[in-house]
Amino acid sequence: MAVAKAKPLLLAFFLLISGAALGAVPFEGYLANGNFEERPKAPDINKTVLLGKNALPGWEIMGLVEYIHGGPQPGGMFFTVARGIHAVRLGNEASISQTIHVEPGSLYALTFGASRTCAQDEVLRVSVPPLKGDLPLQTLYSSDGGDTYAWGFIPKSDYVKVIFHNPGIQEDPACGPLLDAVAIKKLTFPRPIPGNLVKNHGFEEGPHSLENTTNGILLPPKQEDLTSPLPGWIIESLKAVKFIDSKHFNVPYGRAAVELVAGRESAIAQILRTITNQTYTLSFNIGDARNGCHGSMMVEAFADKHTLKVPFTSEGKGKFTAASFEFKATSTRTRITFFSSFYHTRIDDYGSLCGPVIDEVRVWPVR
Repeated sequence: MAVAKAKPLLLAFFLLISGAALGAVPFEGYLANGNFEERPKAPDINKTVLLGKNALPGWEIMGLVEYIHGGPQPGGMFFTVARGIHAVRLGNEASISQTIHVEPGSLYALTFGASRTCAQDEVLRVSVPPLKGDLPLQTLYSSDGGDTYAWGFIPKSDYVKVIFHNPGIQEDPACGPLLDAVAIKKLTFPRPIPGNLVKNHGFEEGPHSLENTTNGILLPPKQEDLTSPLPGWIIESLKAVKFIDSKHFNVPYGRAAVELVAGRESAIAQILRTITNQTYTLSFNIGDARNGCHGSMMVEAFADKHTLKVPFTSEGKGKFTAASFEFKATSTRTRITFFSSFYHTRIDDYGSLCGPVIDEVRVWPVR
């Protein structure tokens, strides 16, 4: 029996080594015990509190970290674990970390399920030293606790430490962010294709989609294009935008698109290399994700000093339309930006933010 169980592991190891040797498929998947379903040993936990630095298999902990079973909690609280059965909660100034092997200079994206546990201004700090970012969890984008985030980084060494930390800004020390899954994906740096100046124009290159994730992946605000989890694009808004895939949503073309879920607070941008005084055409598609997002929508597109407002009435059936306009570049660098004019929620769930879908962004010179 032991030999039979070992065969799949040996096969997986062989395929991983073969793939690495051939350079075929970049690594993608959970970190060690990334779904937290490998339970701590009995001596390493007291009720829900983990005891000791190595109490959580695969992870190193610091401070008050709780091992949570989804559902009703003592004290009348209810914790939703959207991607499994178990999760961890980080108390004030607590953290969990894991050292992983990476390729220096490559772009990686962490994907993780995270939510607040109290109605307070909770923050989750994600870091791969010296890089770090603070994710505000006050805004709930889905009402079922299924918010999933992505965060990008470029390592400088072969081994890095991935850290999730609660900086402890909320008033109640009993509160703290809940993590229920952590995965990683190696991304490629996109390049413009012939006839199109836009990098990653169809949003095909993006973060890993976790198992049991049906709400899409939130891309946090203020992400620069160099380390953005959506390669080539800047998340320059105050709120997140959502990366959606064709498996769970309607996508106009290909495997992925972007949903602008927070009105004017949710924007994406890219800086293009242009020729001064050259006229260009900017085209894109907008539509709905067939996720219950109804109503009058409008996407505003900017290129240099030019603006186009594109109205779209969504019936929630997955329709989309094309739009385009011409602009003249005034320098060798031109910023294009997209955001939604209005705020929307799903008609079947007023607690879930949604919005218009953007896909297939193209810019080419007018001859």
